[in-house]
Amino acid sequence: MTELGKFKVRTLELGHFRLDGGAMFGVVPRVMWERQHPADEFNRIDMVMRVMLIEVDDRKILVDTGFGKGRAPKFREMYSFDGTDDHLNEALATVGLTDNDITDIIITHLHFDHNGGSTVNKGGKPVPAFPNATWHIQKRQLEHARSRLEKDRASYLPEDFEPLIEHGVVNIVDGVWSLLPGIDVVVCEGHTPAQQLVRVQGGGKTILYTADLLPLASQIALPWIMAYDLYPVTTLQEKKDILVTAAEQGWILYFEHDPLVVHSQIVKTERGFALVK
Repeated sequence: MTELGKFKVRTLELGHFRLDGGAMFGVVPRVMWERQHPADEFNRIDMVMRVMLIEVDDRKILVDTGFGKGRAPKFREMYSFDGTDDHLNEALATVGLTDNDITDIIITHLHFDHNGGSTVNKGGKPVPAFPNATWHIQKRQLEHARSRLEKDRASYLPEDFEPLIEHGVVNIVDGVWSLLPGIDVVVCEGHTPAQQLVRVQGGGKTILYTADLLPLASQIALPWIMAYDLYPVTTLQEKKDILVTAAEQGWILYFEHDPLVVHSQIVKTERGFALVK
């Protein structure tokens, strides 16, 4: 747990999964990325589902909800997901919470590995998984998820987000906004439209949950950009801007998918950026 003034920030790990290494690093040759991320026989690298929990006053705030429960065996096998079917509730239980305690959920973007835990199947249909929560979702991200663009439509599962809209539990936001003083977002456009990175500031510290701008700590290397990104040149500029600020101001970067590095400050070097050991 990290304390930032009145905020308590924890990470909850929901299980490991695997994605294609080439897709995760784009134009970077395998001989370079495999030194840090060994691939299996299917060219997949190890990754983790890691969501953030922010506690302040009477609010319990989740950032993203992970892979989701009730996935078909074939779907789980495709991504080599090793979490239990009830991985999110089990993770909450380790910090003494249940799904009823969550008051707010900020979804960075609607890809299934970030928003899959937002619904559960009850009575044969998907319903919101957190009975007392309000979801905060970017307007343009929702519009894009509904567009069914051939490039990335496989990453969006309507059953993960449409029931939230139908049940009236979504606060649609548009651009930069604040949930509370000290909790706001940085909006990025390279990976997918209106991805919102959650920033927590308090007690002289700043945490940035980097979501899929920097899913892995190794991706602080500027050219290491995912082939999944819709606009990689935009991602490059966003990485430059955020990493420069993070290094200058001593931000703590939280990595959503890195299997080994949960969080780190960074420094600027002659060759780019490096983690603070």
